[in-house]
Amino acid sequence: MMKKLQLLVVAMLLLFSVDMRADDVIVNSDLNLFNPDVRKCLLEASIKEGWELKSVYMNTKDQLVMVFDKDNSTKVYKTK
Repeated sequence: MMKKLQLLVVAMLLLFSVDMRADDVIVNSDLNLFNPDVRKCLLEASIKEGWELKSVYMNTKDQLVMVFDKDNSTKVYKTK
C-alpha cells in the first residue's frame, strides 16, 4: 500500500512540473518567416527586448521555426 501511495505522489509531482513548463511557451504563427526582412526585424526586436535566439529549423510541415528564450520563458515563431 505504501509503494502505491509513493508512486501516486511521484506521478502527481511529475504532472505538475510538466504543466508548469507548458505555460511558459508562447507560439506565434502570424508571420511570414520566409521573408528575410521579417526575420531580420523579428531578430532585432527580440534582441532589444532581451530574448536570445536558441534555434532556427524547418519542421515536418515545411514551416520555418525560430525559438527564442528569456529567463524561464520560450517564444516560438513559425510561418503561417
